[in-house]
Amino acid sequence: MRQRGNFNMMICDIQHLTKQFGGDDILTDVSLFIQPHDRIGLIGRNGSGKTTLLRLIARLDSPDAGTIYQKSGLSIGYLEQLPVYNSDMTGLDVLWTAFAPLLDLRQSLHDLEQAMATNTDQIESLLEQYTKVTETFERQGGYLLESKVDRMINGLRLHPLLDRSFEQLSGGEQTKICLGRMLLTEPDLLILDEPTNHLDLEAVEWLESFLSSYAGAVLIVSHDRVFLDTVVTSIAELEDGQIQLYRGNYSYYMTEKERLLLEQFHAYQEQQKKIKQMKDAIRRLRQWANEASPPSEKLFRKAKSMERALERIERIKRPQLEAETPDVVFNAQGKTSRMVYRLENVSLSFTESPLFHSLTVEIAAKDRLAIVGANGSGKTTLLQLLLGRIEPTSGLISQGPSVKVGYLSQHIDFPDDQRLIDVFWSAIDSDEGTARKRLAQFLFFGPRVFLPVAALSGGERMRLMLAILVHSELNVLILDEPTNHLDIESRDSLEEALESFEGTLIAVSHDRYFLNRLFTKTLWLDQTPILYPGPYAYAVSKHAGKPSIADTEHIPFNKKLPKQSSPISSVQPSRQLEETINQAEQELFLLESQLEQASDYEVLAKLFATREELVHQLDDLYEQFLASE
Repeated sequence: MRQRGNFNMMICDIQHLTKQFGGDDILTDVSLFIQPHDRIGLIGRNGSGKTTLLRLIARLDSPDAGTIYQKSGLSIGYLEQLPVYNSDMTGLDVLWTAFAPLLDLRQSLHDLEQAMATNTDQIESLLEQYTKVTETFERQGGYLLESKVDRMINGLRLHPLLDRSFEQLSGGEQTKICLGRMLLTEPDLLILDEPTNHLDLEAVEWLESFLSSYAGAVLIVSHDRVFLDTVVTSIAELEDGQIQLYRGNYSYYMTEKERLLLEQFHAYQEQQKKIKQMKDAIRRLRQWANEASPPSEKLFRKAKSMERALERIERIKRPQLEAETPDVVFNAQGKTSRMVYRLENVSLSFTESPLFHSLTVEIAAKDRLAIVGANGSGKTTLLQLLLGRIEPTSGLISQGPSVKVGYLSQHIDFPDDQRLIDVFWSAIDSDEGTARKRLAQFLFFGPRVFLPVAALSGGERMRLMLAILVHSELNVLILDEPTNHLDIESRDSLEEALESFEGTLIAVSHDRYFLNRLFTKTLWLDQTPILYPGPYAYAVSKHAGKPSIADTEHIPFNKKLPKQSSPISSVQPSRQLEETINQAEQELFLLESQLEQASDYEVLAKLFATREELVHQLDDLYEQFLASE
C-alpha cells in the first residue's frame, strides 16, 4: 500500500518494490514515504527482507520492479560492511576520516598561514584567500570538530579503541568505530541495522539521546523494544513482502496491531458467513430448479448469477492472530540445593588492572540475577568463573552439590561440517523421528533439519542451542546475551519460557526489556561490583544517583547484603541478629500492607513471591538467634 505524503517534503519515495532471490519472493509490493525528520523503526521476522530493503534504499542493489525516488543530492549513511583502511591507521584516525573535506580546508589554512609568514610581498592576495577559506571552514562547522569527535568518543565509550590499530580490532570493535564515524558525517538519511548489538547499556542510552535530536531522517532495523519505544515515531512492519506503517512508537504499534488484527478477524468471519449463505442459496436454487416440472431455467440462471457474484468477491485472508514462534519450555530437573553459588572476595586480573575485586555474593535457589556493566567490565568472564572454566586471581567460589547447569553462550560454535540434526543428536539422545519432532517445535521443519550448520543464520543457531537446552537436565540456566539474533516474536517466546522456569536464572544481557521483565536482582560490575535488590530500571537509577519511581516501590529485605555501616559482629551476635530480625519484621509488615492495597494480578504475584522469600529469610534468622542464645 502506498504511503502518501507531501512530495515537497519527500527525501525518499518508494513505490511497489519487488525483489526475488533464488526464485523466492522476498519483497512483493513495498511502498514507503520518508520525510526529512522521520524516525522509522523497520521490524519483521528474521528472513522477512529487512536487510534487502535497506540495501535497495542505499542503492547497493537494484529492485526487480518498482521505483525509488530520492531527493537530489540526498546523502545516505549505511554501515553495510566494514571498510578497509591503511594498516597504520588507528581507531581515532578512522573517526577523523568523517571530516576529510574539512581537514583539507584546515590544512589549507595552515599552508596559507605559513605562506603569509614567508611571502610578505603577496600578503594581500594571500590574506584574501585566507579570509575566504576561513569563512568556508567556519560556515561548515570546522571549529566544532574536536567537540563533535569528543562527544562521539564519550557517548559510544570508544576510549579503549582509539590508539589501537584499526585492522587489529575485533569485528565488533571495528563496527563501533565505524558507527561513530558514520554518525559524525551527519547524512540526510541515516540507515542503521541493529545499531545496539555491540554497545553496552550506557552507550545504547546515549545513542537514543543522540538519535532523538538528530537533524536528519533515521531508518532503524532493531529488535530492541525499549530502544524502538524511545527513538522512533513510526513503525514499518515488513510482513509477507509488504509494509504496513503505524504512526507511533513500538508500544503504540503493539496496541494498534492487536486492534487491527481483531477487526480483520471479525471481517473474515463475517465474510465466511456470507460466503456460506450464498453457497447454501446456490445449492437450494439448483435443487428447486431440478425438482420443478419441467426444470426451471429461471432458477438455474439465478443460481448461475449468484455463482458469478460469489467468484467476484475479494476474499479476506484469514489473519494470523499469533505469530509462529519456537515452543520453548524449560523444566527444572531435580531439587536444587539452597545455595547455588557463593563467591567470597573474588578478584580477577589479566593485567595489572583488575577487572573486578572483592566480589562477595551468594546466589540462592530460584534467584533471578542479571549481570550488567560496561563493555570490558568482565560480565562474560564472570560467567566463565561460575562455570569453572577459569579460576579467580584470588577469593573462593563454591557451588551447591545438586546444581545442574545449562549454559547458552553468545558465541555459538557448532562443527560446520555437521548437519543440524547431527548436532542435536550428539547432545540429546533420541531417534530420528523424536529428534525431528523436537526440532519442529523450534521451527526447523522438513528437510531443513538436514542443513549443514555452516548454512544456519545467527538466529537459527540460537534456536538450535535453545532446543538442546530445553531437552537437557538442568536446574540452573546461565545465559550470555540470549536475545542476540532473535526477532521480537522469538524473544517474547523465550521470555515467557524463562518466566515459568522454576530453577535459578543468571544472565548477561543488554536488552533492557528482557532485564526488567525477568530479573529481581542486578549485579553491576565495575572494579568494585554492587548488587542492587531490583531489576535494571531500579539499578540504573541508583547507580547514577538519580531518584526514580522505583525508589517508592518495595525493595525486598536481603539478609545476604547487610548495610556496611552495621555489619553483624562476631562480638555481639545476639544483639545484631535481633536488630536484623526487627528490620525484617518491619519489611514484612510494610509488604503485607501493600498486599492489602494491590489489585493488579502481576503486582500481587510479585508481592506474594517477595513475601515468601522474606518469610524464609526470617525463619533462618530466628534459628540463628536461638542458636546464639
